[in-house]
Amino acid sequence: MNINPSRGQLLIISAPSGAGKTSLIKALVDSDDRIEVSVSHTTRPQRPGEKDGKNYFFVSETTFLSLRENGAFFEWAEVFGHHYGTGIAQLEARLAQGADVVLEIDWQGAQQFRKLVPDSAWAFILPPSIDSLKARLDSRGQDNDDTIGVRMAAAQAEMSHWEEADYLIINENFDNALTDLRAVVQSLRLRTSQQRLALNELIAHLLPS
Repeated sequence: MNINPSRGQLLIISAPSGAGKTSLIKALVDSDDRIEVSVSHTTRPQRPGEKDGKNYFFVSETTFLSLRENGAFFEWAEVFGHHYGTGIAQLEARLAQGADVVLEIDWQGAQQFRKLVPDSAWAFILPPSIDSLKARLDSRGQDNDDTIGVRMAAAQAEMSHWEEADYLIINENFDNALTDLRAVVQSLRLRTSQQRLALNELIAHLLPS
């Protein structure tokens, strides 16, 4: 009995800066070869160690606005003075090929996506305390006190949207949070709609018309 590959699942993951979202997503992707991260376009400067086309597609403001005007993005948002957008063509192609795609976007982008892709799922990651969040931002050594203050205010604004998500994960212990995130992915793969696509031949055999 053949089992047909199904269309991939789309999982949106949001979190305030410093909650450990990027590290958790990397560990999730490294542990499951069916999962990949959607690569967004951004106008922000490329950071040391980042690769164009892998971390982001780094584009100029002019290029980004042109893509936006031509309807190339599912969603876009402005964060800390820079634009971010999720390309339609690449994402649709990967989902059609059966990849489970993670979208690492903020609440603004998540809201837009939910309207466009109603069957997408949204997970929110929170830190265990406000003190731990600030400590994580301080430990990066990338920002001065004023910038950290701005990031903390933005983080609290981001966290205020947690109830809009389908799943909530507290990143107090990294391994436990990763286990929770894997459970979310597995629950999406077991959706009836997903199983119907993957197991249509088996179901037809079990329940002949």
